[in-house]
This record gives sequence, C-alpha cells and structure tokens, in this order.
Amino acid sequence: MIDLAEDTPSNPLFRLGAQPIALTAAALLLLIAGVTSIAIWRAYTGATPETDRVVASRQLQARAAQASEQLVEKTKGLEATQQESIDQLQVVQDQLSTMKRLLASQQADTKRLSEQVANLNESIDGLRQSFASARATEAETPAVTSKKPARHRVHVSARKRSRG
Repeated sequence: MIDLAEDTPSNPLFRLGAQPIALTAAALLLLIAGVTSIAIWRAYTGATPETDRVVASRQLQARAAQASEQLVEKTKGLEATQQESIDQLQVVQDQLSTMKRLLASQQADTKRLSEQVANLNESIDGLRQSFASARATEAETPAVTSKKPARHRVHVSARKRSRG
C-alpha cells in the first residue's frame, strides 16, 4: 500500500479536480452573483448601455440620412444654378455675335460713306478748278454788255414799286 500513497499527488488543484461538481457549483454561484450585481447596478442607476447604443446608432443613421438629403438638395441647387449660368452665357454670346455683326455692318457703311465723301470732295475740287478757270477766262476776255434803253429801266423800277 505504500506504493499507492506515493502515486497520489499532493497538489491541491488535483484535489479540487477530484470534486468537479463542487467546482462547477462554485463557478455557477460566482457567475450568478456577477449577473445579479450588474442587474442591480443598472436598475439602481437607470442606465442601460445597450439602449444608449441603439439610440445613438439611430441618431447617427438619422443624421446621415439628413446629411444625404441636404447633399442631394444642394446638388440639385448647384445643377439649377449651373444651368442658369449656361443660359446666361448663351444669351451673352448671342448678344456678342449680334454686336459683332452690327459693328461689321457699321464699319462697312462707314467705309462706303468715306468713299462717297472722298468722291464728292474730288468732284467739288474739280468744280472749283473749272469755276476758277472759267473766271480766269472771263477776266481775260472783255465783257460785252448791251445797254437797255432808259425807258425799259423806268418800267422795271415802276413795276417793282407797284408790287411792294
């Protein structure tokens, strides 16, 4: 029997392992005591982290949805503003092309009128030269004047008096 005594270990952990029901019961009692204390603490403070987390996640989801809706609205607003800008730019481009056409037309009219004025100036200069040469010719040749009888002059002056 001495041999048997030497084979049994003297370690206390092995002694506890020999009674597994007592070890399980002690662990179960500790577990129940922990859960009970947590439940009592939550009931006393009124705080439950799970519901707080659920509420917080729902709030985050609502904020994300609201932010998404705001982004969609702002994007639509930007699209509308961009379209208005494009329309205004198109109007300005149309006005610019109209102004260019009008300017080109006015420049053509100005050029045509300038040419006409130049032609008129040449014609006037020609007429002046011909008039000057005609006067010079008249000055060179003595003028022959025929005198009218004095009676005729009297009749003309009398008519002028009767009319006036």
